Amino acid sequence: MNARSVADDAPLPVRAIGAARPSAWLRAGWRDFARSPLAGLVHGAFVAIGGWVVVLVSLRHGWVAPGAFSGFVILGPILVTGLYEISRLHARGQAAGLRDAVAAWRRGTAPLVWLGLLLAALGTLWVLVSALLFKLFAPAPLRGPLEFLRYALVEQGETLFALWAVLGGMGVAVVFAVTAVSPPLLLGRRVGFRQALLTSVRAVGENPGPMTLWALVILVATSASIATGMLGFLITVPVLGHASWHAYRDLVDAESAPLRNP
Repeated sequence: MNARSVADDAPLPVRAIGAARPSAWLRAGWRDFARSPLAGLVHGAFVAIGGWVVVLVSLRHGWVAPGAFSGFVILGPILVTGLYEISRLHARGQAAGLRDAVAAWRRGTAPLVWLGLLLAALGTLWVLVSALLFKLFAPAPLRGPLEFLRYALVEQGETLFALWAVLGGMGVAVVFAVTAVSPPLLLGRRVGFRQALLTSVRAVGENPGPMTLWALVILVATSASIATGMLGFLITVPVLGHASWHAYRDLVDAESAPLRNP
């Protein structure tokens, strides 16, 4: 491997940010949503429909329920690619809407496609691992989310639930680290797949406090959206999607990488 390829794989410089920056990202995300509400609502509706599909599948095949919900959430960073584009155009002073979001999907770059495939593979793997755990350790088939919760929290499922939660938490932490800023970076700059992932991990690693807070915000918003019968995703998806682009702008010094769409 030559010196240039090594340099091309090196993570981009990242900035240290203050602990309160996630609140600024949320405010900026809300402003972008308010400027282009239709695009945001379409993205939110898409995720809500996906959530309902997961529920319907879980009702018929309860053994996939625990992993299916968390596996679906893993795909979140790639599902809001169009919102990153809208925020990018807003930052340049341009009007943007659903047409621009669709255009961003159509011109999806190879590294961004690879990231989507990686997340889909990780989500599928977690569904299979989760289902295997409950097949091996649960004394009787769990026919849906309510049976899972009753067994885990009321009956004798403490050990199984703890194991499932620990493994799931580790997986989510890895996914969060590699996707915190990599999707908007891949959309806006000419960087490689590995370089984008390393930059994302570096941004999280050098800002543990603010990024832990950001992860908790995403977790709470996602949980609240599920609790509202998925309707909350109509608001949380666009706000968090736009906010994630502002997080990327705050965290990554991408000036050394050429623009993908100048």
